[in-house]
Amino acid sequence: MDIKILHIDSNHPVLWDQLQHSGFINHSDFSSSKEEIEAKIQDYQGIVIRSRFKIDKEFLDKAANLQFIARVGAGLESIDCDYAASKNITLIAAPEGNRNAVAEHTLGMILSLFNKLNEADSEIRAGHWNRESNRGHELDGKTVGIIGYGNMGKSFAKKLRGFDVEVLCYDIQENVGDANAKQVSLHEFQQKVDVISLHIPWTPETDKMVDSDFINGFTKPFWIINTSRGKNIVTADLVTAMQSGKILGAGLDVLEYEKLSFETLFKDKHTPEAFQYLLKAKNVILTPHIAGWTFESHERLAQVIVDKIKAKYFA
Repeated sequence: MDIKILHIDSNHPVLWDQLQHSGFINHSDFSSSKEEIEAKIQDYQGIVIRSRFKIDKEFLDKAANLQFIARVGAGLESIDCDYAASKNITLIAAPEGNRNAVAEHTLGMILSLFNKLNEADSEIRAGHWNRESNRGHELDGKTVGIIGYGNMGKSFAKKLRGFDVEVLCYDIQENVGDANAKQVSLHEFQQKVDVISLHIPWTPETDKMVDSDFINGFTKPFWIINTSRGKNIVTADLVTAMQSGKILGAGLDVLEYEKLSFETLFKDKHTPEAFQYLLKAKNVILTPHIAGWTFESHERLAQVIVDKIKAKYFA
């Protein structure tokens, strides 16, 4: 079997080593431009990516012999999935690989916001011992709402079993609720929840989903956590809701302003006004798209991809 695989992003060594041990031929190119990769992609049957550039129609047209695209992550939005499918290219992702990491990060953000851990820590470091202003909230007794009840949402709901909370989920798919979360209509969801956690992909349906109309549809003020994709929230509308008290706090692992490669966020000279607010707000926790970025998930993601590639050829 001569299956040549081009790796264009670095990953955990188990991915390379196990593929090689199974008889696949690995090549790497972590630095060439998209155009340079396109010039040689016809030599490969597989490509392993993270988020370096978009796998679009132009790229796929040059990939005459491509049999699979494996993304070492959960989402496939950087790939023209429909066009790839029309060319009978198998798409492989690994949402199972970092679902536990995302769930733990989500829970950590909620508890940090509720107990003002970041704010209290920074005040003490600045020489201030303020107890009353840092009085927190308890998660017990609250209603937690999960939007998107797939791998990530289900994993987060499982983490909540140790708390005395009601867990609701809303999803476009029917009958996805389980023992850990009751599936409800959007109307019931908006009436009851105190905390919202987003676990949805970035699609035309979810793009800018959380806007002022969506936010104002909720009966109670609420906290919001986003570990999914930044463009699922209209940041300016989020800030307006925070200023009015409709949103009590936000934990954002992803931002509307992220570029595809993630790392370029602070290279733009103009910082949007809404982002400036988030950077200064005490009831906001920001992390750099690391919810699924643990040492354990790094290896697990790679292992899931290896297993799926092997299953394609050896099942």
